[in-house]
Amino acid sequence: MTADSHHPHPPKRLPDWAWLAGVPVAAALWWLLYSQLIPFSEWATAQIPVARDSHAGEAIAFFIYDVPKVLLLLSGIVFVTGVLRSWFSPEKTRAILAGKHQIWGYPLAAALGVLTPFCSCSSVPLFIGFVSAGIPLGVTFSFLIAGPMVGPVGLGLLYGLVGWKIATIYLVFGFAIATVAGVVLGRMGLERYLQDWVRALNAGPAGDLPEERLTLVDRLRIGVDQLREILGKVWVWVLIGIGIGAVIHGYVPEAMMVRIMGGEAWWSVPAAVAVGVPMYTNAAGVIPIVEALLGKGAALGTTLAFMMSVIALSLPEVIILKQVLTLRLIAIFLAVVASGILATGYLFNALL
Repeated sequence: MTADSHHPHPPKRLPDWAWLAGVPVAAALWWLLYSQLIPFSEWATAQIPVARDSHAGEAIAFFIYDVPKVLLLLSGIVFVTGVLRSWFSPEKTRAILAGKHQIWGYPLAAALGVLTPFCSCSSVPLFIGFVSAGIPLGVTFSFLIAGPMVGPVGLGLLYGLVGWKIATIYLVFGFAIATVAGVVLGRMGLERYLQDWVRALNAGPAGDLPEERLTLVDRLRIGVDQLREILGKVWVWVLIGIGIGAVIHGYVPEAMMVRIMGGEAWWSVPAAVAVGVPMYTNAAGVIPIVEALLGKGAALGTTLAFMMSVIALSLPEVIILKQVLTLRLIAIFLAVVASGILATGYLFNALL
C-alpha cells in the first residue's frame, strides 16, 4: 500500500492571505474576550439560582472566571512561543542561556514573574511556553515561583495591610526564594523528568522546512500546530484543577486556620504551609484571609508562610503541571520551594 493511498485527498491549506488577515482578527477577538471575563463571569453567575455571596456562589463565580482566563492565556502564550520557537530553536535558546549567561536568566525570570500579575494557575501557561521553547528548566521554575508569590497585586495589597517595610522585606525574600530555588533546580539536571511529549517537542525540529526557508505564514502554522498539540493535552486538567480550586475558594476554612496559626509554636509554620498548599486563590483573594489571621493574633512569619504556600504551591497548579512534569519532578519542585517558604516564615517570626 502506497503512502498516497492513506491520504487520497490531502486537506486543503488556507492561502497565505487568509493567515495574514486571520491572525490579527483572532488577536483582536482574543483581547475582546479576555477584557470581558469579569463582566461575563458575574453575568453568568447571576443566571444560576444561588446567592452570589454564598459559598456556592463564590465557587461558581471563581470557576466561570478562571477557566476561560487560563485557557485564553494558555492559547495566546503557546501560539506566540510556538511562532518565536521557529526563530529560536531549543538548541539556540539553550546556547544563549548557557554558561556565564545562564546565571542571569534566573533573576531575570524571577523579575519577570514579579512584574506579571498572574496567579499560580495563570502562570502555568507561560511556564509551559517557556519549557516548550527550550528555555532551561531552572530558569522557568524561577518565573513560576516568583509570578504568583510576589506579583504586583499581592505586593500592593500587602503594602496597604502591613506597611512598606514588611512588604519590601517580603518582596526581597520572595524574589530570593524564586531565584535560589531556580538555581538549585537547574543544577540538579531534572530535564529527564519532563513528560515524554515535552522532551520530544524540545528534541524535534521547529518545522518541516529548514529554519532559514520558513516564511511568516510557515511560522504562524507552527504556532497553531503547537497550540493544538499542547492545548489538546492540557485543557481537561485545567478544568479539573480549577474546579478543585473553585470548591476550596468558596469554602475557605478561615476559623480552623486561625486556630492553627494563632500561636508562635515551632510547628505553626509547617502547619501553615501544610494548610496552605491544598488551597487555591490569587493574591487578592488571600490578602483578606491574611488580614483576618493577623487580627486574630497569628504570628507574622507564620501568616506570610501561609500566604506564600497558598499562592505559590497550590493543588490546582500541581494538577495542571502534571501534564508537563512527572510526579518526581513535581515532588522535587514542591520540596525546594516549601523549604524556602519555611525558612522565610521562621526568619520573620524571629526578627519581628
